[in-house]
Formats: sequence, C-alpha cells, structure tokens
Amino acid sequence: MSLGTLVSWLLCGLIVGLLARWLVPGRQRLGLLQTAGLGILGACVGGFLYWAVKGEAGDAFSLGGHAWHGWVVSVLGAAFVLWAYGALFPRRWWQ
Repeated sequence: MSLGTLVSWLLCGLIVGLLARWLVPGRQRLGLLQTAGLGILGACVGGFLYWAVKGEAGDAFSLGGHAWHGWVVSVLGAAFVLWAYGALFPRRWWQ
C-alpha cells in the first residue's frame, strides 16, 4: 500500500464519517482520525450489506461515472455503525 492510497482512504473516510456524524442526531465525541476510521469502517459495512442484498460488489470510492451509489452506501453504513455504537455503549450522565 502506497502513501497516496493511505491518504486517499483517510480523506474519503473522513468525508464519509463527517456526513454520517451530521446525519446521526446527538453529540459524538470523536476526533478527526476516529471520524476517518468511522468512515472507513462504515464503507466496509455498507459495502458488505450492498453485496448481501445485490449479490455483486459495488464500486469503490470514485468521483467519476456512476459511482455515486458507493458514496451513499458508505455514508449509510457509517451512520449505521455510529448509531449501533451509541445504542450498544450509551453515554453515562457523568461523561
């Protein structure tokens, strides 16, 4: 894996993670690196769910052509991961 690939995954993950945090109500205490990790994990979860429903792999992060559905699936997957994390590990009143 080259440095350019790593930077592009982090940048795409950050964009997806920020959009997911915007969609899910409530306050999430995540830094930029955690948000990028959320976006990458959400892309994996969304891609897996897309594959489970459609039976074929979707397009990866791309800005060209008709690959917009990959971004939508990634954001929805990241929003699901963020919601599930909040449901499984609720914040306590002292946090």
